[in-house]
Amino acid sequence: MLRNLSILMIMVFLASCSADPRPIAYGEDACHHCKMKLMDQKFGAELVTEKGKVFIFDDVNCMLLYMDSEEGKRQTYKHVLVTDFLNPGKLVDANIAHYLKSESIQTPMASQIVAISDFTLLEEYKNKNGGIYIAWGELTTQFK
Repeated sequence: MLRNLSILMIMVFLASCSADPRPIAYGEDACHHCKMKLMDQKFGAELVTEKGKVFIFDDVNCMLLYMDSEEGKRQTYKHVLVTDFLNPGKLVDANIAHYLKSESIQTPMASQIVAISDFTLLEEYKNKNGGIYIAWGELTTQFK
């Protein structure tokens, strides 16, 4: 019995150390940076550290400002994720997403920047609504 309890405790410990992303709980989660509650499933971002700590953000600029902060620079990230604007609630890798900045888009913290996972869909949206394409590298330097 003691052996079974030890095995169970080890399994629980290992499961709690998971560095996997989790879905954003819209209507419940608050932005780690600005403290606003996330309400719109078209917006959001998530950082997961190598140790499994999850940070939720309501706008890509909040995530980037946090990453550039002293606390953020001390972290090692396993996942850097953004919400796909055209697939609400779906998190995608921030490094391979495509970004559009448009005055026609009202984001939670007024960045006017959205992530779209498919470049063809970004181009279609841009042609209909205007805006400019921004690469991840440009974006990471814009909010320092």
